[in-house]
Amino acid sequence: MAGDLIRREALERIIQRAAELQAGEQDIGEGLTEPELLALGQDVGIPSRYLRQALLEERTRPPVEARGGLLAWLVGPGRLSAQRVVAGEPAAVDRALGAWMQQEELLQVKRHYPDRTTWEPKVGAFASIQRALGAGGRRFALARAAEVAGQVTPLESGFCHVQLVADVRNGRRQRLGGAGTLLGLGTAATGALWAMGLLAPFPFLPLLILSPAAAAILRSHRLQHEHVQIGLEQVLDRLERGEIKAEHALPGQKMSPFVRIADEIRKTFEIN
Repeated sequence: MAGDLIRREALERIIQRAAELQAGEQDIGEGLTEPELLALGQDVGIPSRYLRQALLEERTRPPVEARGGLLAWLVGPGRLSAQRVVAGEPAAVDRALGAWMQQEELLQVKRHYPDRTTWEPKVGAFASIQRALGAGGRRFALARAAEVAGQVTPLESGFCHVQLVADVRNGRRQRLGGAGTLLGLGTAATGALWAMGLLAPFPFLPLLILSPAAAAILRSHRLQHEHVQIGLEQVLDRLERGEIKAEHALPGQKMSPFVRIADEIRKTFEIN
């Protein structure tokens, strides 16, 4: 119906398909040069700014990594990453990103390198209280990583490439420890039953029961990694939309921990 609301997912597919249909009317042969691509964008009504950003994203897209087999499926990757081309000068984007990580993601600077900055979770009572309150449904997912690295690389004038990498090997070590404990218990119980001649002819029953539980612990990385990955993408979304600005890094705008916790408590009661 004409008055029905078109949901965002469907809207994106419709716009993409309409652009494909209109572009299909053009003879592009084996490909297009950059000026020809920009000209085609004008023909189909796409502003050159967005088309140039999409072109830079395509050029900086990392290669698809090969899957690591059963072990990788069980334990998951050690690092998660997200990257985006955003509008802005690299120095301003870098300052704004650093301020956001410290003030809004509850991270603190770990190291400053010539080409990147790394952050780690803030420690102490104030940070723990803020994470526990989680006002507005915030998960502070990036604080679950052992380390988050951010790199801002200049591209052409007015654009830069931002890459965020989260080191999640701390969670993998915890899952491996838990799974190893279960497998150790299963192996010990099986050995004891075998020596005592109990549960014959099924002395391996404890190990068979605990092995799926150990695998479930290892596979629990899916939900944990999903939260961290979404956290990385959300930071880039805000950078892309201009919600994270260089003004956030001004010293005068920092809020004391007491005020921030009081604000979190207020938001919690407002939601409830």
